[in-house]
Amino acid sequence: MPGLIYAFCIVISLLAMTFEKAPDIFVGKGMQPRSFPLFLMVLVAILNTILLRQTFRNPPGKRNAVPYQTWLTMALMVLFFLITTYADMILALMVIIFSMALLWGERRIWLALLLAVVTPTTILLFFDLVLEVRFPRGWITNLYYK
Repeated sequence: MPGLIYAFCIVISLLAMTFEKAPDIFVGKGMQPRSFPLFLMVLVAILNTILLRQTFRNPPGKRNAVPYQTWLTMALMVLFFLITTYADMILALMVIIFSMALLWGERRIWLALLLAVVTPTTILLFFDLVLEVRFPRGWITNLYYK
């Protein structure tokens, strides 16, 4: 499995290298489209190496059955894709963060709601104001971008 992750990182990095340079009118002084996937793939490769090292030092014992939360999380990822495709990425992040917080044991509804609103809003503002990268238009992003 670690080899598969390294292969995934290499393939995605090679695909990212084929991205054309975005004109300054779209990204300004911000990050080029290929930079973020490359950054993520390097990060994934480093984390994979750390996981491999820990696994060799402390081999895992017999594994238990996969908890139901894992399967529901996978279903939420499909829901995320559908909401992102047909509505809005920020809305999808809000729905998925709220649902996953409750699914994985958070019982304070107000905290799950706060997390579901603050995190996507921070991401939107960070990408727009710091990285100068715009999200695809959707219901909420249309309100923000006007």
